[in-house]
Amino acid sequence: MLNKKLLASIFLIVFIDLLGFGLILPLIPFFASSFGASPTIVGFLVASYAAAQLIGAPLLGRLSDRYGRRPILLVSIAGTIVGFIILGLANSLALLFLARIIDGLTGGNISVAQAYISDVTDEKNRARGLGLIGAAFGLGFILGPVLGGLLSQYGFALPAFVAAGIATINCIMVAFWLPESLTEERRKEISQTSKPPFTIPALIEVLSRPVVGRLLQTRFFFGLAFSTFQTIFALYALYRFNQNSQNVGFILAYVGMLAVLVQGLAIGKLTARFTEPQLILASTILMAISLLGWAFAPTILALIIILAPIALAGGILNTVINSSVSKSVSTVEIGGILGISAALESLTRVIAPALGGILLERFGTSAPGVFSAAILFWLSTFIWRHIYKNSNLKVDLPIPAG
Repeated sequence: MLNKKLLASIFLIVFIDLLGFGLILPLIPFFASSFGASPTIVGFLVASYAAAQLIGAPLLGRLSDRYGRRPILLVSIAGTIVGFIILGLANSLALLFLARIIDGLTGGNISVAQAYISDVTDEKNRARGLGLIGAAFGLGFILGPVLGGLLSQYGFALPAFVAAGIATINCIMVAFWLPESLTEERRKEISQTSKPPFTIPALIEVLSRPVVGRLLQTRFFFGLAFSTFQTIFALYALYRFNQNSQNVGFILAYVGMLAVLVQGLAIGKLTARFTEPQLILASTILMAISLLGWAFAPTILALIIILAPIALAGGILNTVINSSVSKSVSTVEIGGILGISAALESLTRVIAPALGGILLERFGTSAPGVFSAAILFWLSTFIWRHIYKNSNLKVDLPIPAG
Protein backbone atom coordinates (compact mmCIF):
# COMPACT_ATOMS: atom_id res chain seq x y z
CA MET A 1 0.00 0.00 0.00
CA LEU A 2 1.14 3.51 -0.79
CA ASN A 3 1.16 5.90 2.15
CA LYS A 4 0.19 9.00 0.20
CA LYS A 5 0.73 11.41 3.09
CA LEU A 6 4.31 10.30 3.70
CA LEU A 7 5.04 10.22 -0.03
CA ALA A 8 3.69 13.76 -0.39
CA SER A 9 5.90 14.90 2.50
CA ILE A 10 9.13 13.44 1.13
CA PHE A 11 8.21 14.64 -2.38
CA LEU A 12 7.91 18.23 -1.16
CA ILE A 13 11.15 18.04 0.82
CA VAL A 14 13.10 16.61 -2.12
CA PHE A 15 11.57 19.21 -4.44
CA ILE A 16 12.65 22.09 -2.20
CA ASP A 17 16.11 20.55 -1.82
CA LEU A 18 16.52 20.20 -5.59
CA LEU A 19 15.10 23.68 -6.15
CA GLY A 20 18.08 25.11 -4.27
CA PHE A 21 20.51 22.73 -5.97
CA GLY A 22 19.09 23.44 -9.43
CA LEU A 23 19.21 27.16 -8.75
CA ILE A 24 23.01 27.26 -8.55
CA LEU A 25 24.08 24.21 -10.62
CA PRO A 26 24.04 25.85 -14.10
CA LEU A 27 25.77 28.95 -12.70
CA ILE A 28 28.86 27.18 -11.37
CA PRO A 29 30.78 27.22 -14.71
CA PHE A 30 30.00 30.90 -15.23
CA PHE A 31 30.89 31.71 -11.60
CA ALA A 32 34.24 29.92 -11.98
CA SER A 33 34.89 31.55 -15.35
CA SER A 34 34.51 34.96 -13.70
CA PHE A 35 37.68 34.07 -11.75
CA GLY A 36 39.50 33.09 -14.96
CA ALA A 37 38.98 29.31 -14.74
CA SER A 38 39.56 27.28 -17.93
CA PRO A 39 37.12 24.53 -19.03
CA THR A 40 39.43 21.95 -17.46
CA ILE A 41 39.46 23.78 -14.11
CA VAL A 42 35.67 24.17 -14.28
CA GLY A 43 35.46 20.42 -14.80
CA PHE A 44 37.54 19.78 -11.69
CA LEU A 45 35.38 22.23 -9.70
CA VAL A 46 32.22 20.33 -10.64
CA ALA A 47 34.05 17.07 -9.90
CA SER A 48 35.05 18.26 -6.40
CA TYR A 49 31.41 18.21 -5.27
CA ALA A 50 30.97 14.67 -6.53
CA ALA A 51 34.27 13.51 -5.04
CA ALA A 52 33.14 14.72 -1.62
CA GLN A 53 29.72 13.13 -2.12
CA LEU A 54 31.45 9.86 -2.99
CA ILE A 55 32.75 9.80 0.57
CA GLY A 56 29.62 11.13 2.24
CA ALA A 57 26.76 9.33 0.44
CA PRO A 58 27.44 5.70 1.49
CA LEU A 59 28.23 6.79 5.05
CA LEU A 60 24.96 8.73 5.27
CA GLY A 61 23.10 5.74 3.82
CA ARG A 62 24.53 3.38 6.44
CA LEU A 63 23.91 5.88 9.25
CA SER A 64 20.29 6.27 8.13
CA ASP A 65 19.90 2.47 8.43
CA ARG A 66 21.00 2.62 12.05
CA TYR A 67 19.79 5.98 13.36
CA GLY A 68 16.83 6.77 11.13
CA ARG A 69 16.21 8.69 7.93
CA ARG A 70 15.02 11.94 9.54
CA PRO A 71 18.13 12.88 11.61
CA ILE A 72 20.44 12.12 8.68
CA LEU A 73 18.34 14.29 6.38
CA LEU A 74 18.70 17.12 8.92
CA VAL A 75 22.50 16.77 9.00
CA SER A 76 22.67 16.65 5.22
CA ILE A 77 20.56 19.75 4.67
CA ALA A 78 22.50 21.68 7.33
CA GLY A 79 25.70 20.99 5.42
CA THR A 80 24.05 22.24 2.24
CA ILE A 81 23.17 25.52 3.97
CA VAL A 82 26.78 26.06 5.04
CA GLY A 83 28.05 25.24 1.54
CA PHE A 84 25.70 27.73 -0.12
CA ILE A 85 26.63 30.50 2.30
CA ILE A 86 30.35 30.02 1.62
CA LEU A 87 29.56 29.94 -2.11
CA GLY A 88 27.80 33.30 -1.84
CA LEU A 89 30.74 34.81 0.05
CA ALA A 90 33.39 33.33 -2.27
CA ASN A 91 35.85 35.77 -3.79
CA SER A 92 38.31 33.20 -5.15
CA LEU A 93 38.45 29.80 -6.82
CA ALA A 94 39.71 28.30 -3.56
CA LEU A 95 36.52 29.29 -1.74
CA LEU A 96 34.42 27.97 -4.61
CA PHE A 97 36.13 24.60 -4.21
CA LEU A 98 35.64 24.70 -0.42
CA ALA A 99 31.93 25.48 -0.78
CA ARG A 100 31.31 22.62 -3.19
CA ILE A 101 33.31 20.13 -1.10
CA ILE A 102 31.36 20.95 2.09
CA ASP A 103 28.05 20.62 0.28
CA GLY A 104 29.19 17.36 -1.31
CA LEU A 105 30.25 15.73 1.96
CA THR A 106 26.75 16.14 3.36
CA GLY A 107 24.91 15.97 0.05
CA GLY A 108 23.83 12.33 0.10
CA ASN A 109 20.24 13.14 1.00
CA ILE A 110 18.82 11.77 -2.24
CA SER A 111 19.93 8.25 -1.31
CA VAL A 112 18.40 8.75 2.15
CA ALA A 113 15.17 9.98 0.56
CA GLN A 114 15.17 6.88 -1.67
CA ALA A 115 15.60 4.70 1.43
CA TYR A 116 12.67 6.57 3.01
CA ILE A 117 10.53 5.73 -0.02
CA SER A 118 11.61 2.09 0.25
CA ASP A 119 10.49 2.10 3.90
CA VAL A 120 6.96 3.26 3.11
CA THR A 121 6.28 1.28 -0.10
CA ASP A 122 6.08 -2.39 -1.00
CA GLU A 123 7.82 -4.01 -3.97
CA LYS A 124 4.75 -3.61 -6.18
CA ASN A 125 4.62 0.16 -5.73
CA ARG A 126 8.30 0.95 -5.21
CA ALA A 127 9.08 2.04 -8.77
CA ARG A 128 6.09 4.37 -8.66
CA GLY A 129 7.21 5.79 -5.31
CA LEU A 130 10.78 6.29 -6.49
CA GLY A 131 9.37 7.92 -9.61
CA LEU A 132 8.07 10.67 -7.34
CA ILE A 133 11.66 11.37 -6.28
CA GLY A 134 12.55 11.74 -9.94
CA ALA A 135 9.54 14.00 -10.50
CA ALA A 136 10.58 16.19 -7.56
CA PHE A 137 14.08 16.27 -9.03
CA GLY A 138 12.65 17.36 -12.38
CA LEU A 139 10.42 20.03 -10.85
CA GLY A 140 13.42 21.44 -9.00
CA PHE A 141 15.20 21.65 -12.34
CA ILE A 142 12.26 23.40 -13.97
CA LEU A 143 12.13 26.26 -11.49
CA GLY A 144 15.69 26.23 -10.10
CA PRO A 145 17.71 27.01 -13.25
CA VAL A 146 15.20 29.62 -14.41
CA LEU A 147 15.26 31.37 -11.03
CA GLY A 148 19.05 31.09 -10.85
CA GLY A 149 19.46 32.48 -14.34
CA LEU A 150 17.23 35.46 -13.57
CA LEU A 151 18.94 36.18 -10.24
CA SER A 152 22.41 35.90 -11.81
CA GLN A 153 21.74 39.23 -13.55
CA TYR A 154 22.43 40.77 -10.14
CA GLY A 155 25.61 38.78 -9.52
CA PHE A 156 26.41 35.15 -8.83
CA ALA A 157 26.35 35.61 -5.04
CA LEU A 158 22.61 36.32 -4.87
CA PRO A 159 21.50 32.91 -6.23
CA ALA A 160 23.76 31.20 -3.68
CA PHE A 161 22.22 33.12 -0.77
CA VAL A 162 18.70 32.45 -2.04
CA ALA A 163 19.59 28.74 -2.29
CA ALA A 164 20.82 28.86 1.32
CA GLY A 165 17.48 30.37 2.36
CA ILE A 166 15.58 27.64 0.50
CA ALA A 167 17.69 24.96 2.21
CA THR A 168 16.96 26.55 5.61
CA ILE A 169 13.22 26.31 4.95
CA ASN A 170 13.73 22.67 4.02
CA CYS A 171 15.62 21.95 7.23
CA ILE A 172 12.76 23.43 9.27
CA MET A 173 10.23 21.32 7.36
CA VAL A 174 12.13 18.09 8.06
CA ALA A 175 12.51 18.99 11.74
CA PHE A 176 8.83 19.78 12.36
CA TRP A 177 6.88 17.93 9.68
CA LEU A 178 8.55 14.74 8.44
CA PRO A 179 7.96 11.65 10.61
CA GLU A 180 10.56 8.92 10.90
CA SER A 181 9.99 6.04 8.47
CA LEU A 182 12.36 3.46 9.97
CA THR A 183 10.46 1.47 12.58
CA GLU A 184 11.99 0.30 15.85
CA GLU A 185 11.60 -3.30 14.69
CA ARG A 186 13.58 -2.57 11.53
CA ARG A 187 16.31 -0.79 13.51
CA LYS A 188 16.72 -3.80 15.78
CA GLU A 189 16.88 -6.09 12.77
CA ILE A 190 19.56 -3.91 11.20
CA SER A 191 21.60 -3.62 14.41
CA GLN A 192 21.67 -7.42 14.72
CA THR A 193 23.30 -7.72 11.30
CA SER A 194 26.32 -5.71 12.57
CA LYS A 195 27.04 -4.28 9.13
CA PRO A 196 30.55 -2.80 8.87
CA PRO A 197 31.07 0.79 7.73
CA PHE A 198 31.53 1.45 4.03
CA THR A 199 34.89 0.10 2.86
CA ILE A 200 36.51 -0.85 -0.43
CA PRO A 201 36.20 -4.59 0.42
CA ALA A 202 32.48 -4.03 1.14
CA LEU A 203 32.09 -2.33 -2.24
CA ILE A 204 33.92 -5.18 -4.01
CA GLU A 205 31.71 -7.73 -2.22
CA VAL A 206 28.53 -5.98 -3.36
CA LEU A 207 29.75 -5.61 -6.96
CA SER A 208 30.59 -9.33 -7.00
CA ARG A 209 27.00 -10.40 -6.37
CA PRO A 210 25.29 -11.80 -9.47
CA VAL A 211 22.18 -9.58 -9.40
CA VAL A 212 22.76 -6.34 -7.52
CA GLY A 213 26.39 -6.27 -8.69
CA ARG A 214 25.35 -6.19 -12.35
CA LEU A 215 22.76 -3.51 -11.62
CA LEU A 216 25.30 -1.33 -9.83
CA GLN A 217 27.80 -1.76 -12.66
CA THR A 218 25.09 -0.65 -15.07
CA ARG A 219 24.36 2.29 -12.78
CA PHE A 220 28.01 3.31 -12.89
CA PHE A 221 28.56 3.20 -16.66
CA PHE A 222 25.20 4.77 -17.50
CA GLY A 223 25.94 7.44 -14.89
CA LEU A 224 29.37 8.09 -16.40
CA ALA A 225 27.84 8.81 -19.81
CA PHE A 226 24.84 10.76 -18.49
CA SER A 227 26.99 12.77 -16.04
CA THR A 228 29.26 13.80 -18.89
CA PHE A 229 26.21 15.29 -20.59
CA GLN A 230 24.84 16.92 -17.41
CA THR A 231 28.01 18.38 -15.98
CA ILE A 232 29.50 19.68 -19.21
CA PHE A 233 26.26 20.98 -20.74
CA ALA A 234 26.64 24.59 -19.58
CA LEU A 235 30.17 24.79 -21.03
CA TYR A 236 28.99 23.02 -24.19
CA ALA A 237 26.21 25.61 -24.64
CA LEU A 238 28.63 28.45 -23.98
CA TYR A 239 31.33 27.31 -26.42
CA ARG A 240 29.14 25.76 -29.15
CA PHE A 241 26.21 28.20 -29.25
CA ASN A 242 27.51 31.17 -27.21
CA GLN A 243 24.64 30.90 -24.70
CA ASN A 244 24.65 32.86 -21.42
CA SER A 245 23.63 31.64 -17.95
CA GLN A 246 20.01 32.79 -18.35
CA ASN A 247 19.52 30.84 -21.59
CA VAL A 248 21.20 27.75 -20.15
CA GLY A 249 18.81 27.99 -17.20
CA PHE A 250 15.79 28.02 -19.51
CA ILE A 251 17.10 25.04 -21.50
CA LEU A 252 17.70 23.02 -18.33
CA ALA A 253 14.22 23.95 -17.12
CA TYR A 254 12.85 22.45 -20.33
CA VAL A 255 14.77 19.22 -19.61
CA GLY A 256 13.39 19.23 -16.06
CA MET A 257 9.83 19.59 -17.35
CA LEU A 258 10.30 16.58 -19.61
CA ALA A 259 11.74 14.57 -16.71
CA VAL A 260 8.69 15.39 -14.58
CA LEU A 261 6.35 14.13 -17.28
CA VAL A 262 8.31 10.89 -17.56
CA GLN A 263 8.90 10.17 -13.89
CA GLY A 264 5.68 11.58 -12.48
CA LEU A 265 3.23 10.26 -15.07
CA ALA A 266 4.76 7.62 -17.32
CA ILE A 267 6.79 5.39 -14.99
CA GLY A 268 3.78 3.74 -13.37
CA LYS A 269 2.29 2.79 -16.76
CA LEU A 270 5.63 1.67 -18.18
CA THR A 271 6.49 -0.60 -15.23
CA ALA A 272 2.99 -2.11 -15.39
CA ARG A 273 3.47 -3.05 -19.05
CA PHE A 274 7.19 -3.89 -19.27
CA THR A 275 9.68 -5.63 -16.99
CA GLU A 276 12.37 -3.53 -15.35
CA PRO A 277 15.20 -5.27 -17.30
CA GLN A 278 13.38 -4.42 -20.55
CA LEU A 279 13.12 -0.76 -19.55
CA ILE A 280 16.78 -0.64 -18.48
CA LEU A 281 17.92 -1.98 -21.88
CA ALA A 282 15.57 0.22 -23.94
CA SER A 283 16.49 3.42 -22.07
CA THR A 284 20.22 2.72 -22.44
CA ILE A 285 19.93 2.25 -26.22
CA LEU A 286 17.77 5.37 -26.55
CA MET A 287 20.25 7.41 -24.51
CA ALA A 288 23.19 6.19 -26.64
CA ILE A 289 21.52 7.30 -29.86
CA SER A 290 20.38 10.60 -28.34
CA LEU A 291 23.80 11.54 -26.97
CA LEU A 292 25.30 10.93 -30.39
CA GLY A 293 22.72 13.38 -31.72
CA TRP A 294 23.66 15.85 -28.96
CA ALA A 295 27.29 15.65 -30.03
CA PHE A 296 26.52 16.91 -33.54
CA ALA A 297 23.48 19.17 -32.97
CA PRO A 298 23.88 21.94 -35.60
CA THR A 299 21.47 24.49 -34.11
CA ILE A 300 19.71 25.40 -30.86
CA LEU A 301 16.43 24.11 -32.31
CA ALA A 302 18.02 20.74 -33.11
CA LEU A 303 19.49 20.66 -29.60
CA ILE A 304 16.09 21.27 -27.99
CA ILE A 305 14.57 18.45 -30.05
CA ILE A 306 17.32 15.97 -29.13
CA LEU A 307 17.00 16.83 -25.43
CA ALA A 308 13.53 15.23 -25.36
CA PRO A 309 14.68 11.59 -25.78
CA ILE A 310 17.64 12.29 -23.48
CA ALA A 311 15.25 13.36 -20.72
CA LEU A 312 12.99 10.37 -21.45
CA ALA A 313 15.80 7.81 -21.29
CA GLY A 314 17.40 9.36 -18.22
CA GLY A 315 14.08 9.57 -16.38
CA ILE A 316 13.26 5.92 -17.02
CA LEU A 317 16.68 4.47 -16.21
CA ASN A 318 17.35 6.51 -13.08
CA THR A 319 14.00 5.49 -11.58
CA VAL A 320 13.89 1.85 -12.63
CA ILE A 321 17.50 1.05 -11.70
CA ASN A 322 16.95 2.22 -8.10
CA SER A 323 13.78 0.17 -7.87
CA SER A 324 15.62 -2.91 -9.16
CA VAL A 325 18.53 -2.37 -6.79
CA SER A 326 16.22 -2.06 -3.77
CA LYS A 327 14.46 -5.32 -4.72
CA SER A 328 17.68 -7.26 -5.19
CA VAL A 329 18.86 -7.02 -1.55
CA SER A 330 17.37 -7.79 1.85
CA THR A 331 15.40 -5.06 3.60
CA VAL A 332 18.13 -4.45 6.19
CA GLU A 333 20.58 -3.52 3.41
CA ILE A 334 18.41 -1.13 1.41
CA GLY A 335 19.76 2.11 2.89
CA GLY A 336 23.38 1.00 2.67
CA ILE A 337 23.07 -0.38 -0.87
CA LEU A 338 21.30 2.75 -2.12
CA GLY A 339 24.10 4.73 -0.47
CA ILE A 340 26.65 2.67 -2.43
CA SER A 341 24.60 3.26 -5.58
CA ALA A 342 24.68 7.00 -4.89
CA ALA A 343 28.42 6.79 -4.23
CA LEU A 344 29.03 5.08 -7.57
CA GLU A 345 26.98 7.78 -9.28
CA SER A 346 29.05 10.37 -7.41
CA LEU A 347 32.20 8.67 -8.69
CA THR A 348 30.93 9.20 -12.23
CA ARG A 349 30.46 12.88 -11.37
CA VAL A 350 34.10 12.98 -10.29
CA ILE A 351 35.34 11.47 -13.54
CA ALA A 352 32.82 12.92 -16.03
CA PRO A 353 33.23 16.70 -15.57
CA ALA A 354 37.02 16.54 -15.43
CA LEU A 355 37.20 14.25 -18.45
CA GLY A 356 34.45 16.14 -20.26
CA GLY A 357 36.22 19.45 -19.72
CA ILE A 358 39.46 18.04 -21.13
CA LEU A 359 37.67 16.49 -24.13
CA LEU A 360 35.84 19.73 -24.90
CA GLU A 361 38.93 21.90 -24.55
CA ARG A 362 41.21 19.65 -26.64
CA PHE A 363 38.92 18.00 -29.18
CA GLY A 364 35.93 20.32 -29.52
CA THR A 365 32.32 20.42 -28.36
CA SER A 366 31.32 17.15 -30.06
CA ALA A 367 33.86 15.03 -28.18
CA PRO A 368 31.96 14.63 -24.85
CA GLY A 369 28.86 13.39 -26.69
CA VAL A 370 30.77 10.90 -28.85
CA PHE A 371 32.57 9.57 -25.75
CA SER A 372 29.29 9.16 -23.84
CA ALA A 373 27.49 7.45 -26.73
CA ALA A 374 30.34 4.96 -27.17
CA ILE A 375 30.11 3.94 -23.49
CA LEU A 376 26.37 3.35 -23.75
CA PHE A 377 26.51 1.33 -26.96
CA TRP A 378 28.95 -1.01 -25.17
CA LEU A 379 26.77 -0.99 -22.03
CA SER A 380 23.75 -2.10 -24.08
CA THR A 381 25.53 -5.35 -24.91
CA PHE A 382 26.44 -5.83 -21.23
CA ILE A 383 22.80 -5.33 -20.15
CA TRP A 384 21.57 -7.73 -22.84
CA ARG A 385 23.87 -10.49 -21.61
CA HIS A 386 23.65 -10.04 -17.84
CA ILE A 387 20.34 -8.29 -16.99
CA TYR A 388 17.82 -8.51 -19.83
CA LYS A 389 17.99 -12.30 -20.05
CA ASN A 390 17.54 -12.51 -16.25
CA SER A 391 14.18 -10.76 -16.20
CA ASN A 392 13.16 -12.21 -12.82
CA LEU A 393 15.10 -10.21 -10.25
CA LYS A 394 15.91 -12.06 -7.05
CA VAL A 395 17.37 -11.10 -3.71
CA ASP A 396 21.15 -11.37 -3.50
CA LEU A 397 22.61 -12.53 -0.21
CA PRO A 398 26.01 -11.24 0.93
CA ILE A 399 28.87 -13.40 -0.26
CA PRO A 400 30.45 -15.14 2.78
CA ALA A 401 34.00 -14.09 3.66
CA GLY A 402 36.68 -16.57 2.72
